Amino acid sequence: MPRFEYTARNLQGKETTGTMDASSRDEVVSQLRKNRMVLVRLREAKKAKIRGRVPTRDIVIFTRQFATMINAGLPLVQALDILAKQTDNKILSEVARQVVYDVESGNTLADALSKHKNAFSDLFVNMVAAGEAGGILDTILLRLATFLEKNDAIIRKVKGAMIYPAVIFSVAGMAIVVLLIFVIPTFQDMFNSVDMELPLPTKIVIFMSDFLQTKWWLLIAIVAGSGYGIKWYYGTDGGKLVIDRLLLHAPVLGDLLRKSAVSRFTRTLGTLVSSGVSILEGLEITARTAGNRVIHDAVMESRSSIAGGETIARPLERSGVFPPMVTSMIAVGEATGGLDEMLTKIADFYDDEVDTAVGSLLSLMEPIMIVVLGVIVGGMIVAMYLPIFGMIETVQ
Repeated sequence: MPRFEYTARNLQGKETTGTMDASSRDEVVSQLRKNRMVLVRLREAKKAKIRGRVPTRDIVIFTRQFATMINAGLPLVQALDILAKQTDNKILSEVARQVVYDVESGNTLADALSKHKNAFSDLFVNMVAAGEAGGILDTILLRLATFLEKNDAIIRKVKGAMIYPAVIFSVAGMAIVVLLIFVIPTFQDMFNSVDMELPLPTKIVIFMSDFLQTKWWLLIAIVAGSGYGIKWYYGTDGGKLVIDRLLLHAPVLGDLLRKSAVSRFTRTLGTLVSSGVSILEGLEITARTAGNRVIHDAVMESRSSIAGGETIARPLERSGVFPPMVTSMIAVGEATGGLDEMLTKIADFYDDEVDTAVGSLLSLMEPIMIVVLGVIVGGMIVAMYLPIFGMIETVQ
């Protein structure tokens, strides 16, 4: 419902300014007359731009409740109005209110949702459009909720695999900084008082300590500049392709990313095809939501081949990105007319594969972290004790 800003004069001639939610200007005028006020100025308040993304969990709850209400026979606008009032997420609540206004103004639900990219993806909007056209909106919404839950679970698994090593290396980094700033200078003062020739490892550690204490700002600038440079390079078409290809070929991590990408691709395309979205449009949406430029290019090449009369499986096989089992099962699905079911089966299989890959990554990361940290910290300690061993041998 739109909001209006008004200025009105009461019976004593005093002007007051306020806002009112109403379906039309006439309703505002009528309400003011009931309050025995004369309208002076009236305008529709500008809609505030909604900032911030809505978490997937909130979208899933919103979608499931929406599907239940539609299935129970509630009118579309009434269902959206209820959701706007009861959702705990303030951003999603405001989005729902604006969707209600757009639908009441004559827009389709899909068009109204498409205005809010921070809440509803292209996949969501296109599936809703297919549901509206086919008269199966409640069924489509339930499929969407299920898809979003499984897709979110995959993303959480991959991110969860990165948290543990990131925390360990962060703590280790802080420990190394403490050693270089507070412990190494003590040894350095002792060595300076003896005036002896220091071994090369000791000189390197002392140099690192001096550099960190005197030129810490340069180190921060290098790290920040490197981060910005990588981010800028990744923002270019060529850079994104190079980095994404390197990630897919990285040991262990590349296998995990490849399997999660296959699961995401097959589940997205399967959900779209089963919902009545055309295969060409489904491939385009899937490519945009792939999250990896190599996968995106392979899917778009497949789309171009289909437009030219070829099958889906053949260009996917040529790309070298998708495992032979995936392309073979897609080919069977195309031949039998059960592509959506076959894609769902592949996605379920690769969900389990992602679980296994996450476990393998974590089990491999633990010994690697122990070795790396042992070499760094142990190497620093040994480097500082080498001169002491030399002094002991000299005394003997």
